Amino acid sequence: MTKILITGGAGFIGSQVADAYIKLGHEVVIVDNLSTGKIENVNSKAKFYEADITDEKAIKRIFETEKPEIVNHHAAQKDVRFSVIHPLEDARINILGSINIISNAVAIGTKKIIYANSGGAMYGNVPKDLLPIKENQEIHPTNPYGADKAIVEFYLEMYHRENGIDFVSLRYSNVYGPRQEGGEAGVIPIFIKKILKNESPIIFGDGNKTRDFVYINEVVRANVLALKNIKEKTFNIGSGKEISVLDIYNLIAEELNFNKKPIFEAEKPGEVDFVSLSNEKAKIHLGWSPEYNLAEGLKETINWVKNQDKK
Repeated sequence: MTKILITGGAGFIGSQVADAYIKLGHEVVIVDNLSTGKIENVNSKAKFYEADITDEKAIKRIFETEKPEIVNHHAAQKDVRFSVIHPLEDARINILGSINIISNAVAIGTKKIIYANSGGAMYGNVPKDLLPIKENQEIHPTNPYGADKAIVEFYLEMYHRENGIDFVSLRYSNVYGPRQEGGEAGVIPIFIKKILKNESPIIFGDGNKTRDFVYINEVVRANVLALKNIKEKTFNIGSGKEISVLDIYNLIAEELNFNKKPIFEAEKPGEVDFVSLSNEKAKIHLGWSPEYNLAEGLKETINWVKNQDKK
């Protein structure tokens, strides 16, 4: 049994990673400030601390008390649009908060950090002929959020080189599924909720921007596989396929027998145009490849949203 501390463990992804680790018999400690996470997502078998990753005293105390062998770092400000409008606050949370976590992990002798990175935001606008994006692609983020995520990976590389702490950076594409509440990053649950209310969702731009959607169960499985000793440090976690936002809308509308057109509004600054992430490296070195197809994932997500509405 390994003691694992999960930051953001009350959130959409972190809470389901916590569930999987606990199911495998690991001891899990969760740190979350509940700004977007929900206390009802916290597994009853986990030890929970309500704390902010930027709080130096609180984080130091938690690490010295718990002494986790592994840290799974999911806590972040993840709204791209917020990062464009409030870059200083975004950097305070995502960069300084992450350094606070990493430096405390090094100080108490944590063996490994598993880092939730963003392949969608970090690479920036990559030419179509270079899709799906490979891990060796040059990094040119188009927004502060993407820059934050890349910078933290550089810090992990530096601490690994200088202090010996192991790490794995999982560069997610657009994750979707149960427990996702919406927000800027959650276009799928936003569309589902609007359509279930018989309202037309808003699409920013013409709907032709593409994304690479990966189901939550796939991401959880990647976090489990990342517990192993792995020589490689960075992995894209995505389907390897791009689909337009408008096509996603049409798939959901068809599944829910919704005939209204979406509302188109001006696109938001800082968003990339086209994304798909190659998963070849993850297949070879992590033993991970996607198993869910988009239709299956959408059906499960729709059913989850419907059940939430009944509560």
